[in-house]
Amino acid sequence: MQLDGKNAVVYGAVGSMGSAVSRAFAAAGARVFLAGRTAATLDALADEIRAAGGRAETAVVDATVKESVDAHAAAVVERAGSLDVSFNAVAYDALQDVPLVDMSVEDFVAPVVAATTTHFLTATAAARHMVAQGSGAIVMLSSSAAREWRHRMGGFSVACASVETLVRTLAGEVGRHGVRVVGLRPNFTPETAGASDDDLPMLVTDTLLGRLPRLSEVAGTAVHLASDAAGATTGVVVDLSCGAIV
Repeated sequence: MQLDGKNAVVYGAVGSMGSAVSRAFAAAGARVFLAGRTAATLDALADEIRAAGGRAETAVVDATVKESVDAHAAAVVERAGSLDVSFNAVAYDALQDVPLVDMSVEDFVAPVVAATTTHFLTATAAARHMVAQGSGAIVMLSSSAAREWRHRMGGFSVACASVETLVRTLAGEVGRHGVRVVGLRPNFTPETAGASDDDLPMLVTDTLLGRLPRLSEVAGTAVHLASDAAGATTGVVVDLSCGAIV
């Protein structure tokens, strides 16, 4: 299995994207450490993963608080011996469908602050341990909004672009220590809203494939990027927009 023997932390593990990646990591052989704010939902996902034959452990972690993130990363290393994969799927609110000229500065910067804070804290916490052990993969989650202009995304576009910049800059700092940093840039995944491609014609029209990405495709790509098979890949953002971004 692609991630056999690896210890993977997933932040925001119970959301649509986080849970899909958590299941995929576990199915690929990783021991998955599920991190989030609500113990009950984390435990339910862990039970599901274990029932399917995977390994999962849970912890309540606030990914916006340095002490919480650092303590959890250290606990994973102490318990499992290493921290091999870090994936951040923490959600954050963003005001959209409002013209920038009509938006308050508070609404504009809110998603930028939220995204950069949680990705910075989780990625650097993982990087410190990975540099010490000489290996590891940090996977960050962006969105096609980072490169779009057609839709009113407010500060969400800038937030995603900031995450992609963090991918490049952190990769440049830790690469010579055996640590890889990569990003995922999916388009909107219909399953996250209980919708289908037919419900989102404006987004589908913008794609070359005539459809939107599936959660399974995003999760499968995350598994590959976290695995040794992607050992030559770092400092890049993999586009999963079905051709909305070329």
